[in-house]
Amino acid sequence: MAAKAITTKASPWVDSWNTLKGNSLASLGWKPNPQTVVYRGFDGTHPENYMTLCMDAAAAYACALRWKISGDAAYADHAVTIMNAWSSTLTAIGGTIDGFLASGIQGYQLANAAEIMRNYSGWAAADFARFQTMMLNIFYRDNHNGLQGSLVPLTVYSSWQLCCMASMFAIGVLCDNQSIVDEAVNYFKSGSGNGCVYKTVNYIHAGYLGQTQESGRDQGHNTLSLMLLTTLCEMAWNQGIDLYGFDNNRVLAAAEYVSRGNLTDPATGAPYTMPFAPYANSNTYDSAFAGSGAHRPGWALIYHHYVNRKGLAAPFTGQYMLTTQPEGGGGNYGWNSGGFDQLGYTTLTCTRDPIAVGADPSALTAYVSAGNVVLSWWGTAHATSYNVKRATKASGPYTQITNITTDLLTYTDTTATAGTYYYVVTAMTPTGETAKSNTAMADTAVHLHTYLPFDEGSATSAADTSGNAHTGTLVHAGWTAGHLSGSAVSLNGSNAYVSLPGGLLDGLTDCTIAAWVYWKGGNNWQRIFDFGSSTVKYLFLSPCNAKGVLHFGVSICGPVGEQTIVHTAALPTNVWTHVAVTLSGTTGTLYVNGIAISSNTAMLDAQLRSISTSQNWLGRSQFSADPYFNGLIDEFRIYSGALTPAQIAML
Repeated sequence: MAAKAITTKASPWVDSWNTLKGNSLASLGWKPNPQTVVYRGFDGTHPENYMTLCMDAAAAYACALRWKISGDAAYADHAVTIMNAWSSTLTAIGGTIDGFLASGIQGYQLANAAEIMRNYSGWAAADFARFQTMMLNIFYRDNHNGLQGSLVPLTVYSSWQLCCMASMFAIGVLCDNQSIVDEAVNYFKSGSGNGCVYKTVNYIHAGYLGQTQESGRDQGHNTLSLMLLTTLCEMAWNQGIDLYGFDNNRVLAAAEYVSRGNLTDPATGAPYTMPFAPYANSNTYDSAFAGSGAHRPGWALIYHHYVNRKGLAAPFTGQYMLTTQPEGGGGNYGWNSGGFDQLGYTTLTCTRDPIAVGADPSALTAYVSAGNVVLSWWGTAHATSYNVKRATKASGPYTQITNITTDLLTYTDTTATAGTYYYVVTAMTPTGETAKSNTAMADTAVHLHTYLPFDEGSATSAADTSGNAHTGTLVHAGWTAGHLSGSAVSLNGSNAYVSLPGGLLDGLTDCTIAAWVYWKGGNNWQRIFDFGSSTVKYLFLSPCNAKGVLHFGVSICGPVGEQTIVHTAALPTNVWTHVAVTLSGTTGTLYVNGIAISSNTAMLDAQLRSISTSQNWLGRSQFSADPYFNGLIDEFRIYSGALTPAQIAML
């Protein structure tokens, strides 16, 4: 497409082509400067020289691209000359920890240049094989160490691992090594570090805005992280692997978040106000987009995949793309080149003609927040607005309740009373109204979700009488007399607890957790309950924290980013006490004996949606060093929805 567009001098292709031709690195006069050892980061002995690799990698790609589009073999020969010079000279990449960044960033760039040239008749088979060996033995080795080897404790930012993954995938393709390709793909889907897409995109806000791991760091690195992520997706797409669409277009959610955060709100003339979930890594971040307004090339790659391949809407990505167009590449040194961090020129290589018909609105979801229903959906290319429709039966009839004309595809239904509702969305386009989206359901009424009366008095099972089969299993626990009648579970403070099924809180946003508790005292940080999956994602109630007070905590990023509700005193000892916690939208409230004793009105909205509760315990902590609960528990309840103060008092 690019070659034809350049012949007809069509914009924006020809504009980026002219930028490429004007780059000194894309000229036949460029002289490669290979090094025996490349140093990035001063190690106390060897000065940095990695810019020679940066410039030559950019030159090799630029010349390969000029040949691929123009057919001029002189540029093919020059690209081969550059790559042969390095493969016959380079023995290692060193310096400080920063050395692996050169292995990753320049690694994927060199591999892409070589992939363009691999079938060029002027590249001798022996030289190509030597180049493959260099990529495997030097670049891939460091890439692997950045994900699963000695560098793992240090590669704490998403961009640091994503450059390793992009290089790894490109090298796997170049060297026809499926296991290396699989290594990168598997890490994207389930890796332990921040290159995993669930950690790179660590929280999904309403409207499918996917908060990125470096959004609270700075926008240079944040935009780089997204560019490396989508470069990996594009390479995978060209190999028949769809990472773009993984987990409901999680990458598009990130692109929309990063793009919006670096754009100006036309209504105010200031940067958009962005939602942000507190995040902790090697640093703690409680706000996003310091230095908003960064520009980095590569957005044509993202926009044209989602909009003109898939027919989806990507409004903020499209607006951001226009601020960087036409793109340059390494060596242009402008705000639209991004230095040497990415290949660039995606205006030239990735721009596509507009899709004729967009996809129907899709992936409509609904959840309850503060008693209201929050909807999000993926839009469609060419939409001018969206109709939100509601019914009380899945089969309808549906009545339109609003028309959305904003770019942010979310709506909060504040008119629904307590009950079950069904929603669909359609789009208005120049050719008419689209078919409806999938149906999303929300129940705004409060329901008993789990109820363990603990009246068995024997055996190791505690029945859930709510009807939801959340049966408790006693582990080293015993029985004793209950609060008013029947029995209660007795926990010894050393190894006893009650285990509840995995997925206990699935589908909950607003909720209430309540129980009668008889605490016998003991060490701090015991747990009345602790639900989560790890020491990173959890919610718990402790009778006494390190400061000696009753403590509720919830986190999606570990203790440093924990949100809390605390009392002014510890839970009373040797007396039955009723405790309850409600979460409703951004407000959490802690109750003791039916009285609200503390609230936090700045909680993260609907954060239970991102906490997988696979380890759910009464009396035991996610943290193995914490003590077990010493006391009795009776009448344990969970409700979907937040009970009112009067309802809490009745319990």
